Amino acid sequence: MSSIVGQVHSIQSLGTVDGPGLRFVVFLQGCNLRCKCCHNPDTWDFSGGEDTSADELVNKVLRYKSYYGAEGGVTVSGGEPLMQTEFLIELFKKLKNYDIHTALDTSGCVLNDDVKELLNHTDIVLLDFKYTNPEDYLKYTKMEMGTAQDFLDYLQQINKRTWLRFVVIPGLNDSEESIEKLFDLKKRYSCVEKIELLPFRKLCLEKYDEMGIEFPLKDIPEAKQSFVDETYKKYEKALS
Repeated sequence: MSSIVGQVHSIQSLGTVDGPGLRFVVFLQGCNLRCKCCHNPDTWDFSGGEDTSADELVNKVLRYKSYYGAEGGVTVSGGEPLMQTEFLIELFKKLKNYDIHTALDTSGCVLNDDVKELLNHTDIVLLDFKYTNPEDYLKYTKMEMGTAQDFLDYLQQINKRTWLRFVVIPGLNDSEESIEKLFDLKKRYSCVEKIELLPFRKLCLEKYDEMGIEFPLKDIPEAKQSFVDETYKKYEKALS
């Protein structure tokens, strides 16, 4: 029986954009960051989720196991999942008992013994690397860039399969210098399997309006997919 209850914001039973293959995506409640580009402000409040046990989630996951194939499985996102590390350790251990692939989508904001234990049961990390200079990192996320860098260093140390995810925000982090620094990380870290460029979108405006708060980047234009495609092409050697 599960002894730890997690706070779950929502579930997507068959996702295709949060890790390899088809994924059962669990969005946890609670986040310690305040990223200016956040699309899910409704996940910030630590008390806003639904009490859910690891066993309850595993039972739901097993209904879809036949769809996962060799690469698919479960991705836990947020909010910030590392705010509920104890719960995730229990969940991931139970999933591994059924040979279910596990992915952790995180900002890398915490690195302690519990997180290291969690990574022992994690097959792949989707590390959200926000900016490529310390000043912007702190200004736009309320987190030190060095914290994410230390997390990546540890992933390299344990040779953990890693994807770097980077939201491309026009005028903030899409300069040639910024993009070069990002792809340089792939050259320097052998654990980084790929870089995912995610174009900045403003589909979250309705959420902010409903919550009565202003979206900080409402005046920033959305990123063009053509820019993302051209960037991939330019750095395709680094991606291979």
